[in-house]
Amino acid sequence: MRSPSSRRNPALPTRWEASTYGGLVAGVLAVSSAAVLIRLAEAPALAVGVWRTGVAGLLFLPLAWALHRLALLRIGWRRGILLVASGVGLALHFAFWILSLDYTTVASSVVIVTANPLLVALASWAFLGEKPGRRTLVGIGVALVGGLVLAWGDLRLGRRELMGDGLALLGALAVAVYYIVGRGVRPHLPLLAYVGPVYGVAALLLGLASLGLGVPLWGWSGRSLAFLLLVALLPQVVGHTLLNWTLGRLPAVVVSSAVMAEPVVAAALAWVMLGEKPTPPTVVGGGLIVGGVWWAVRRG
Repeated sequence: MRSPSSRRNPALPTRWEASTYGGLVAGVLAVSSAAVLIRLAEAPALAVGVWRTGVAGLLFLPLAWALHRLALLRIGWRRGILLVASGVGLALHFAFWILSLDYTTVASSVVIVTANPLLVALASWAFLGEKPGRRTLVGIGVALVGGLVLAWGDLRLGRRELMGDGLALLGALAVAVYYIVGRGVRPHLPLLAYVGPVYGVAALLLGLASLGLGVPLWGWSGRSLAFLLLVALLPQVVGHTLLNWTLGRLPAVVVSSAVMAEPVVAAALAWVMLGEKPTPPTVVGGGLIVGGVWWAVRRG
Protein backbone atom coordinates (compact mmCIF):
# COMPACT_ATOMS: atom_id res chain seq x y z
CA MET A 1 0.00 0.00 0.00
CA ARG A 2 1.32 3.44 -0.96
CA SER A 3 2.09 5.90 1.74
CA PRO A 4 0.25 9.21 1.54
CA SER A 5 3.50 10.97 0.66
CA SER A 6 3.98 8.76 -2.41
CA ARG A 7 0.65 9.65 -3.98
CA ARG A 8 0.77 12.22 -6.74
CA ASN A 9 -0.99 15.49 -6.06
CA PRO A 10 -3.69 15.75 -8.79
CA ALA A 11 -3.23 19.52 -8.77
CA LEU A 12 0.35 19.09 -10.02
CA PRO A 13 0.97 18.51 -13.76
CA THR A 14 2.26 15.14 -14.93
CA ARG A 15 5.62 14.92 -16.68
CA TRP A 16 3.76 14.50 -20.01
CA GLU A 17 1.69 17.63 -19.39
CA ALA A 18 4.71 19.62 -18.23
CA SER A 19 6.76 18.70 -21.31
CA THR A 20 3.86 19.34 -23.70
CA TYR A 21 2.86 22.71 -22.33
CA GLY A 22 6.50 23.63 -21.84
CA GLY A 23 7.08 22.90 -25.52
CA LEU A 24 4.05 25.02 -26.43
CA VAL A 25 5.29 28.00 -24.41
CA ALA A 26 8.81 27.63 -25.82
CA GLY A 27 7.41 27.43 -29.36
CA VAL A 28 5.34 30.60 -28.96
CA LEU A 29 8.31 32.47 -27.47
CA ALA A 30 10.56 31.29 -30.31
CA VAL A 31 8.22 32.34 -33.14
CA SER A 32 7.56 35.65 -31.38
CA SER A 33 11.24 36.56 -31.68
CA ALA A 34 11.17 36.61 -35.49
CA ALA A 35 10.26 40.26 -36.09
CA VAL A 36 12.83 41.66 -33.65
CA LEU A 37 15.59 39.38 -34.97
CA ILE A 38 14.76 40.45 -38.54
CA ARG A 39 15.09 44.10 -37.55
CA LEU A 40 18.41 43.44 -35.80
CA ALA A 41 19.77 41.58 -38.86
CA GLU A 42 19.60 44.82 -40.89
CA ALA A 43 19.44 42.94 -44.21
CA PRO A 44 17.10 43.25 -47.23
CA ALA A 45 13.73 41.53 -46.89
CA LEU A 46 14.30 39.06 -49.73
CA ALA A 47 17.70 38.08 -48.35
CA VAL A 48 16.22 37.45 -44.90
CA GLY A 49 13.56 35.27 -46.50
CA VAL A 50 16.20 33.27 -48.39
CA TRP A 51 18.21 32.67 -45.24
CA ARG A 52 15.16 31.78 -43.15
CA THR A 53 13.71 29.26 -45.60
CA GLY A 54 17.08 28.14 -47.01
CA VAL A 55 18.62 27.09 -43.70
CA ALA A 56 15.38 25.34 -42.70
CA GLY A 57 15.23 23.61 -46.08
CA LEU A 58 18.85 22.44 -45.83
CA LEU A 59 18.07 20.92 -42.44
CA PHE A 60 14.72 19.32 -43.26
CA LEU A 61 15.11 18.19 -46.90
CA PRO A 62 17.82 15.57 -46.20
CA LEU A 63 15.81 14.28 -43.24
CA ALA A 64 12.66 14.10 -45.37
CA TRP A 65 14.50 12.17 -48.08
CA ALA A 66 16.14 9.80 -45.61
CA LEU A 67 13.00 9.06 -43.61
CA HIS A 68 10.15 9.43 -46.12
CA ARG A 69 11.67 8.79 -49.54
CA LEU A 70 8.88 6.48 -50.71
CA ALA A 71 6.18 8.96 -49.69
CA LEU A 72 7.89 11.69 -51.72
CA LEU A 73 8.40 9.46 -54.77
CA ARG A 74 4.74 8.40 -54.74
CA ILE A 75 3.27 11.85 -54.26
CA GLY A 76 1.86 12.17 -57.80
CA TRP A 77 1.83 15.21 -60.04
CA ARG A 78 -1.39 16.76 -58.68
CA ARG A 79 -0.17 16.82 -55.10
CA GLY A 80 3.27 17.78 -56.36
CA ILE A 81 1.74 20.91 -57.89
CA LEU A 82 0.04 21.69 -54.58
CA LEU A 83 3.37 21.23 -52.80
CA VAL A 84 4.99 23.77 -55.14
CA ALA A 85 2.02 26.12 -54.74
CA SER A 86 2.43 25.95 -50.96
CA GLY A 87 6.05 26.97 -51.40
CA VAL A 88 4.98 29.90 -53.58
CA GLY A 89 2.53 31.07 -50.91
CA LEU A 90 5.18 30.80 -48.20
CA ALA A 91 7.71 32.71 -50.30
CA LEU A 92 5.23 35.54 -50.93
CA HIS A 93 4.33 35.59 -47.23
CA PHE A 94 7.93 36.09 -46.14
CA ALA A 95 8.65 38.62 -48.91
CA PHE A 96 5.69 40.86 -48.01
CA TRP A 97 5.76 40.45 -44.23
CA ILE A 98 9.51 40.91 -43.78
CA LEU A 99 9.40 43.98 -46.04
CA SER A 100 6.57 45.42 -43.92
CA LEU A 101 8.96 45.61 -40.97
CA ASP A 102 10.94 48.26 -42.88
CA TYR A 103 7.89 50.53 -42.89
CA THR A 104 5.75 49.96 -39.82
CA THR A 105 6.19 48.95 -36.20
CA VAL A 106 6.77 45.39 -35.06
CA ALA A 107 3.52 45.47 -33.08
CA SER A 108 1.36 46.55 -36.03
CA SER A 109 3.01 44.16 -38.48
CA VAL A 110 2.80 41.08 -36.26
CA VAL A 111 -0.79 41.79 -35.18
CA ILE A 112 -1.93 42.08 -38.80
CA VAL A 113 -0.12 38.99 -40.07
CA THR A 114 -1.33 36.94 -37.09
CA ALA A 115 -4.93 37.61 -38.19
CA ASN A 116 -4.46 35.12 -41.05
CA PRO A 117 -6.89 32.53 -39.55
CA LEU A 118 -9.73 34.94 -40.30
CA LEU A 119 -8.52 35.33 -43.88
CA VAL A 120 -8.34 31.54 -44.17
CA ALA A 121 -11.97 31.35 -43.01
CA LEU A 122 -13.09 33.95 -45.56
CA ALA A 123 -11.12 32.34 -48.40
CA SER A 124 -12.46 28.89 -47.50
CA TRP A 125 -15.97 30.35 -47.66
CA ALA A 126 -15.33 32.00 -51.03
CA PHE A 127 -13.43 29.19 -52.79
CA LEU A 128 -14.26 25.98 -50.92
CA GLY A 129 -17.86 26.69 -49.91
CA GLU A 130 -17.03 26.21 -46.21
CA LYS A 131 -19.35 28.73 -44.58
CA PRO A 132 -17.95 30.02 -41.27
CA GLY A 133 -20.05 29.69 -38.13
CA ARG A 134 -21.56 32.54 -36.14
CA ARG A 135 -18.62 32.62 -33.73
CA THR A 136 -16.16 33.01 -36.59
CA LEU A 137 -18.22 35.80 -38.18
CA VAL A 138 -18.34 37.68 -34.86
CA GLY A 139 -14.57 37.28 -34.53
CA ILE A 140 -14.07 38.60 -38.06
CA GLY A 141 -16.24 41.63 -37.30
CA VAL A 142 -14.34 42.45 -34.10
CA ALA A 143 -11.00 42.04 -35.88
CA LEU A 144 -12.12 44.33 -38.72
CA VAL A 145 -12.97 47.07 -36.21
CA GLY A 146 -9.55 46.55 -34.64
CA GLY A 147 -7.92 46.79 -38.06
CA LEU A 148 -9.61 50.13 -38.72
CA VAL A 149 -8.45 51.48 -35.35
CA LEU A 150 -4.89 50.29 -35.97
CA ALA A 151 -4.83 51.72 -39.52
CA TRP A 152 -6.19 55.06 -38.27
CA GLY A 153 -3.44 55.23 -35.67
CA ASP A 154 -0.70 54.38 -38.17
CA LEU A 155 -2.08 56.86 -40.71
CA ARG A 156 -1.62 59.58 -38.09
CA LEU A 157 2.06 58.58 -37.92
CA GLY A 158 2.43 58.82 -41.70
CA ARG A 159 1.77 57.10 -45.01
CA ARG A 160 4.94 55.04 -44.63
CA GLU A 161 3.46 53.21 -41.62
CA LEU A 162 0.18 52.64 -43.47
CA MET A 163 2.12 51.17 -46.40
CA GLY A 164 3.79 48.80 -43.95
CA ASP A 165 0.37 47.74 -42.68
CA GLY A 166 -0.67 47.03 -46.27
CA LEU A 167 2.42 44.89 -46.86
CA ALA A 168 1.70 42.97 -43.65
CA LEU A 169 -1.86 42.37 -44.88
CA LEU A 170 -0.49 41.01 -48.16
CA GLY A 171 1.76 38.76 -46.09
CA ALA A 172 -1.28 37.54 -44.16
CA LEU A 173 -3.15 36.86 -47.41
CA ALA A 174 -0.18 34.93 -48.80
CA VAL A 175 0.14 32.74 -45.71
CA ALA A 176 -3.62 32.11 -45.86
CA VAL A 177 -3.12 30.78 -49.40
CA TYR A 178 -0.22 28.67 -48.09
CA TYR A 179 -2.46 27.11 -45.44
CA ILE A 180 -5.43 26.51 -47.75
CA VAL A 181 -3.35 24.97 -50.54
CA GLY A 182 -1.42 22.94 -48.00
CA ARG A 183 -4.65 21.35 -46.80
CA GLY A 184 -4.81 19.48 -50.10
CA VAL A 185 -1.47 17.75 -49.63
CA ARG A 186 -0.45 17.90 -45.94
CA PRO A 187 -2.79 15.06 -44.76
CA HIS A 188 -1.19 12.73 -47.32
CA LEU A 189 2.43 13.32 -46.27
CA PRO A 190 4.43 13.05 -43.04
CA LEU A 191 5.36 16.43 -41.57
CA LEU A 192 9.01 16.41 -42.69
CA ALA A 193 8.07 15.24 -46.18
CA TYR A 194 5.81 18.28 -46.44
CA VAL A 195 7.82 21.10 -44.84
CA GLY A 196 11.18 20.10 -46.35
CA PRO A 197 10.14 20.54 -50.02
CA VAL A 198 7.95 23.57 -49.21
CA TYR A 199 10.85 25.37 -47.52
CA GLY A 200 13.08 24.37 -50.43
CA VAL A 201 10.67 25.78 -53.03
CA ALA A 202 10.25 29.01 -51.05
CA ALA A 203 14.02 29.43 -50.68
CA LEU A 204 14.56 28.81 -54.41
CA LEU A 205 11.92 31.36 -55.45
CA LEU A 206 13.16 34.00 -53.00
CA GLY A 207 16.73 33.35 -54.13
CA LEU A 208 15.81 33.77 -57.81
CA ALA A 209 13.91 36.98 -57.00
CA SER A 210 16.93 38.28 -55.08
CA LEU A 211 19.28 37.55 -57.97
CA GLY A 212 16.88 39.08 -60.49
CA LEU A 213 16.52 42.27 -58.46
CA GLY A 214 20.21 42.47 -57.58
CA VAL A 215 19.66 41.89 -53.85
CA PRO A 216 22.87 40.56 -52.22
CA LEU A 217 22.56 37.34 -50.25
CA TRP A 218 25.86 37.62 -48.38
CA GLY A 219 28.69 40.03 -47.66
CA TRP A 220 27.31 41.58 -44.46
CA SER A 221 28.95 41.98 -41.10
CA GLY A 222 29.39 39.07 -38.71
CA ARG A 223 26.67 40.60 -36.54
CA SER A 224 24.13 40.58 -39.39
CA LEU A 225 25.03 37.00 -40.33
CA ALA A 226 24.60 35.90 -36.72
CA PHE A 227 21.09 37.39 -36.57
CA LEU A 228 20.21 35.87 -39.97
CA LEU A 229 21.13 32.44 -38.63
CA LEU A 230 19.08 33.13 -35.50
CA VAL A 231 16.09 34.10 -37.67
CA ALA A 232 16.34 30.74 -39.42
CA LEU A 233 17.04 28.59 -36.37
CA LEU A 234 15.00 30.10 -33.53
CA PRO A 235 11.59 31.08 -35.02
CA GLN A 236 11.61 28.68 -37.98
CA VAL A 237 13.40 25.48 -37.00
CA VAL A 238 12.80 25.55 -33.23
CA GLY A 239 9.55 27.54 -33.01
CA HIS A 240 7.54 26.00 -35.82
CA THR A 241 8.86 22.50 -35.10
CA LEU A 242 7.76 22.76 -31.46
CA LEU A 243 4.32 24.06 -32.44
CA ASN A 244 3.87 21.21 -34.94
CA TRP A 245 5.03 18.76 -32.25
CA THR A 246 2.48 20.05 -29.75
CA LEU A 247 -0.26 19.73 -32.39
CA GLY A 248 0.24 15.98 -32.13
CA ARG A 249 -0.34 16.08 -28.36
CA LEU A 250 -2.85 18.88 -27.79
CA PRO A 251 -6.11 19.97 -29.48
CA ALA A 252 -5.50 22.35 -32.39
CA VAL A 253 -7.65 25.00 -30.69
CA VAL A 254 -5.28 25.06 -27.69
CA VAL A 255 -2.24 25.57 -29.92
CA SER A 256 -3.93 28.17 -32.14
CA SER A 257 -5.15 30.08 -29.08
CA ALA A 258 -1.65 30.06 -27.57
CA VAL A 259 -0.22 31.48 -30.80
CA MET A 260 -2.45 34.51 -30.24
CA ALA A 261 0.13 35.55 -27.64
CA GLU A 262 2.71 36.11 -30.41
CA PRO A 263 1.82 39.79 -31.08
CA VAL A 264 1.94 40.57 -27.36
CA VAL A 265 5.34 38.92 -26.88
CA ALA A 266 6.70 40.44 -30.11
CA ALA A 267 5.53 43.93 -29.11
CA ALA A 268 7.10 43.53 -25.66
CA LEU A 269 10.40 42.41 -27.19
CA ALA A 270 10.33 45.34 -29.63
CA TRP A 271 9.70 47.76 -26.76
CA VAL A 272 12.61 46.37 -24.71
CA MET A 273 15.12 45.70 -27.50
CA LEU A 274 14.22 48.31 -30.13
CA GLY A 275 12.63 51.05 -28.05
CA GLU A 276 9.31 50.79 -29.96
CA LYS A 277 6.66 51.75 -27.43
CA PRO A 278 3.20 50.77 -28.72
CA THR A 279 0.85 53.71 -29.33
CA PRO A 280 -2.69 53.72 -27.83
CA PRO A 281 -4.33 52.95 -31.24
CA THR A 282 -1.92 50.03 -31.68
CA VAL A 283 -2.80 48.66 -28.24
CA VAL A 284 -6.57 49.08 -28.73
CA GLY A 285 -6.70 48.00 -32.38
CA GLY A 286 -4.23 45.18 -31.87
CA GLY A 287 -6.16 43.97 -28.83
CA LEU A 288 -9.39 43.87 -30.85
CA ILE A 289 -7.72 41.96 -33.69
CA VAL A 290 -6.12 39.41 -31.37
CA GLY A 291 -9.36 39.10 -29.39
CA GLY A 292 -11.38 38.61 -32.57
CA VAL A 293 -9.06 35.90 -33.83
CA TRP A 294 -9.04 34.17 -30.44
CA TRP A 295 -12.85 34.24 -30.29
CA ALA A 296 -13.07 32.79 -33.80
CA VAL A 297 -10.65 29.91 -33.23
CA ARG A 298 -11.81 28.81 -29.77
CA ARG A 299 -14.61 26.28 -29.35
CA GLY A 300 -17.75 26.25 -27.26
